[in-house]
Order: sequence, then C-alpha cells, then structure tokens
Amino acid sequence: MDKTKTVIVTGASSGIGFAITKAYLDQGYNVVANGRDKGRLDEAAKQLGQPTNLLLVAGDISLPETAKSLFTLAQKHFGKIDILVNNAGIFISKPISQYTAEDLDNIINTNLKGFFYPTQLAVEYMKPNKGGHIVNITAAIALQPNLAVPALLPIMTKGAINSAIKGLALELANDNIRVNGIAPGIIQTPMHTQDHQSLSMLKSLCPSNNIGQVTDIVDAVLYLTDSQFVTGTVMVVDGGSTAGKW
Repeated sequence: MDKTKTVIVTGASSGIGFAITKAYLDQGYNVVANGRDKGRLDEAAKQLGQPTNLLLVAGDISLPETAKSLFTLAQKHFGKIDILVNNAGIFISKPISQYTAEDLDNIINTNLKGFFYPTQLAVEYMKPNKGGHIVNITAAIALQPNLAVPALLPIMTKGAINSAIKGLALELANDNIRVNGIAPGIIQTPMHTQDHQSLSMLKSLCPSNNIGQVTDIVDAVLYLTDSQFVTGTVMVVDGGSTAGKW
C-alpha cells in the first residue's frame, strides 16, 4: 500500500484547482482530482503528463455520489486520505434583482453542497487516521462586500462556508483534523476576461492596483496543509482589498 500522502482536489480541471493539483503532484503526493467535465479533466491530466499518482473523477461535486466516488477511489488505490481541498465554486456577479432561480440553484449546489458532501466524507475517512487537513477556497468579498461588485449569492454562500470553517474546526479539534479556508481576492484565472478594459477594472479593486496569481493561492494552501497548529482560520489573499477603505 502506498504510504505517500493523498489529497483530493475539487474543481481541478483549470485555474486555481489545476495549479493546486500540479503543486501537490510536484511534491510527490497522490492526487485524486475532480471536475465536472470529463473532457476538460482529461485535458488537464494530459497537460500534467498523465502521472500514475493522479486519478480522475469526473462529475458534479454537488451530488453525494460524486463525492463518494472520489473518496472510494482514493481509499482503494492509495489507502487513506490526508487532505481535502474544496476548490470547486461558482461566482456570478449581478444585482440581486437580476439573479434567476437557476442562478440560485447552481450557486447553492456547487458552493454549499459541493463543500458539504466532500467534507462530510473527509471527516469519516480522516478520523480513523487520527488526523487530516480540510482546506476550503472561499472569497474575500464574502468578508467585505464591495459596492463595485454586486454579488449577493457568492457572498451568501461563501460567507456561510467562512463561518462553517470555525465551527467545524472546533468540532474536529480532538480528532486532529484541521479545517481552514483561503479567501482569494481578484486572481488571474481563465474565469476573468483578458481585455485591457476588464483587467483595468479588476486591478482597481485592489489598493495596489494589481491582480493576484494562482501561485499566491497555491502557496497559502501548501502552508495550511503543512501546518500542525493552524485551524479555524480564513486566510485572506487579496492584496489588501479587505484591509479597509482606500
């Protein structure tokens, strides 16, 4: 049985999730990666060189059966699960009056159910191992809303996870399972358009007039999962955007 540490990453086919997956593979971890679209997930694996310590599970992470497949596969092939990174998420910015019922369902499904089902299983699998790490990618705007970016549904769902992190960290402290979050500000990913006008607007949301890189989030994830004494925290990685008014 492989004794190398094993990490599960959701939303792993692009952007932050892809970078997190690559970082753990580069460190020699076993990785079980999830993405909704099989074609995109297969392409991500191809870009990573099809390593033998990378397993793929395509499917909607808001469904309990998808989460179950992730953990069953990880346990079967690698023997245990040490880390869960709940990265999958949806961000839709619009005034409250413009949100649709479909928007509400999609965001609740991915952001909340996609956090709950994998986390519930992580606890089940980590308790017998007497430890583990659960890291959740949330959003800085849920800590300090910004009038320039109306985003009630992401604020509502990611804000709930920011609170849940603290409660779960306390609940699992005696099981040596650490629970933390990372709240990114504006990060350069395929989610954002690349035209000059859009980039200028995004930069204006940061006091340094800059945009973060996926490596900034990766560094934070690796720090948290290396730490033995950090739990119940939401680490803000936003270039100072939530530090105050500027």
